[in-house]
Amino acid sequence: MPASAPDGLPTPARYHSMAVIVLGIALSVLDGTIVNLALPGIAHDLQASAAQAVWVVNAYQLAILAFLLPCASLGDRVGYRRVYLGGLLLFTVASAACVLASSLPALAAARAVQGLGAAGIMGVNAALVRLTYPARLLGRGIALNSVVVATASVAGPTVAAAVLSIAPWPWLFALNLPLGLVVLVLGWKALPHNTAPPVTGALRWQDVALNALMFSLVFLGVDALGTRAGATPSPAALVWGLGLLGLGLVVGFFYLRGQWQQSAPLFPLDLLRIPVFALSMCTSVTAFAAQMLAAIALPFLMLDGWGRSHLETGLLMTAWPVAIVCVAPLAGRLIGRWPGGLLGGIGLALLATGLGLLAALPPQPSSADIVWRMALCGAGFGLFQSPNNHIIVTSGPLQRAGAASGMLGTARLTGQSIGAVLLAIIFSFASAHDGRGPMLALALAAGFAGVASLFSLLRLRHTRKFG
Repeated sequence: MPASAPDGLPTPARYHSMAVIVLGIALSVLDGTIVNLALPGIAHDLQASAAQAVWVVNAYQLAILAFLLPCASLGDRVGYRRVYLGGLLLFTVASAACVLASSLPALAAARAVQGLGAAGIMGVNAALVRLTYPARLLGRGIALNSVVVATASVAGPTVAAAVLSIAPWPWLFALNLPLGLVVLVLGWKALPHNTAPPVTGALRWQDVALNALMFSLVFLGVDALGTRAGATPSPAALVWGLGLLGLGLVVGFFYLRGQWQQSAPLFPLDLLRIPVFALSMCTSVTAFAAQMLAAIALPFLMLDGWGRSHLETGLLMTAWPVAIVCVAPLAGRLIGRWPGGLLGGIGLALLATGLGLLAALPPQPSSADIVWRMALCGAGFGLFQSPNNHIIVTSGPLQRAGAASGMLGTARLTGQSIGAVLLAIIFSFASAHDGRGPMLALALAAGFAGVASLFSLLRLRHTRKFG
């Protein structure tokens, strides 16, 4: 079991550790979308409705969001490798429970436990990357991690289609068993130990409960708005969803007020007092709001507004993640040579330009006109993401790397929730099916990306780095 050196692990221990880290994060991210294609079969086999079957997905996502920060904070206290391996073990055991589930409630419960395990993996993922790589190469490690996350997030339907073509849906979970065990054994040997002194003080159950309640209300509010399922919200759904979100904000107010005076709070307000960290979070939130607006609006625009088939829409939208995968490694190599705030600002300016050009397309654009604009968006997002993650992970002290790692997912959640809420509001007064609503959403997304670029460039005025 290697103990990480003050400046990362030597080779080949570094490669072994990173292989474990990316395999674990790939499994946890992949399981967020791999079940979507199997939902009709699951509903039929377990005698459930389509609305009930959606909770096979929701239970997993909700557990991750509720426990991401507690797992990250626990890593600061007991060690990132312990939390990671514990999460991986729980994820693997819960996968076995998913295979054996004979009813929808049992499957949803197993998925919630699986999500708790995934929160342990995701919460300390970036912190382990920081312990694995020396500072001069950390950008490359974060870029590799970003590529794996981007690839796994879009590979779910493809992997599911391959599995379901030869086996029933329980095999989607059965695949996790041998892979999880292999990664667990390798991780026990390869993952580094914490090098900084642990954060003192136990996690308070009240903080964990309020954190889970706040994020659960936000998730349920966004889900009630219907935009995650690709539906235009009814007036009643809009009121109910906004009500849940409002209640989440009230809970969040009391929760964060109690966190304010703590030296190492569960919700890392201490890190948000660092100007470059706060600006990086603002950059991330506004960028992911732009991404969510585009991600939901574009299928409506292509399918209903432009009359494209589902196959054509899927192929055209693939240009975005493909461009991310191509550009992210380049961005990783530029980290350290150029300021991260500048790289992020340029990337987000490209994203804003691409979104604006998509919003300005004529009623029946050619496939080539769509593809190069989508690729420009993806390239811009890829250029922004790795430098931004690098700043978030390294702008706080090493002993708080877990909290910083957890905030990566928190920023993504917050931005995507904002984007989904704004889209629901847009679709409530501008039709989602004649192109007007999606075009307006894309224009708003371009504005958010432009604001994110400004936040990123403001970081050039602040430099603070910890070992």
